[in-house]
Amino acid sequence: MADKIFMKGCEAVAETAVRAGCRFFAGYPITPQNDMPEYFARRMPQVDGVFIQGESEVASANMAYGAAAAGVRSMTSSSSCGISLKSEAISWMAGANLPVVIANFQRGGPGIGTIQPAQQDYNQATKASGNGGFRMLVLSPSTLQEAVDMTWEAFELGQVFKAGAAAHGRLHRHHDGAGRAARVPDGRAGGGHTRDQDLGGARQARRKGAA
Repeated sequence: MADKIFMKGCEAVAETAVRAGCRFFAGYPITPQNDMPEYFARRMPQVDGVFIQGESEVASANMAYGAAAAGVRSMTSSSSCGISLKSEAISWMAGANLPVVIANFQRGGPGIGTIQPAQQDYNQATKASGNGGFRMLVLSPSTLQEAVDMTWEAFELGQVFKAGAAAHGRLHRHHDGAGRAARVPDGRAGGGHTRDQDLGGARQARRKGAA
């Protein structure tokens, strides 16, 4: 079923990714998603996974591309302007039909922007983050529980459609220093997946008003 865990938003998304079978994560520091690579750095060795802090957003995105090409469930994350730097690699992922999960913890404004809450990357996500007119699977949670559920679903949908999946979160929802409670689906040893049971169980619990 699902474990109810009190965690910060970035950490809950990262833990869900691990339980969904993610065994490779590459990223580069940028506010407000820094808690995510920090969590992966501690968590990946516990499941025989790989964490790499790349020398740049460009490098980390291409590392995730290579890991996915080798058949590993892979993920990268950043915030807004960092996602823009990953755009070329994202286009290459689309061209190769590789299912990489990309988390964007959004920050407002063009250019370097700010660290204020925002939802301004909608067009970039839905109209393709790169050349070639491709489309990505885009999931946009509005609560921490939805972020958990959609992270799990992003890995499953990516495998089904052989496409990149982008999970977009708002800063004030998912970068919460105080932490929030969420039901995180159980994982399986060796990175196995039980989407129907675990994701369904988490959603059922939420519908019943579990808190």
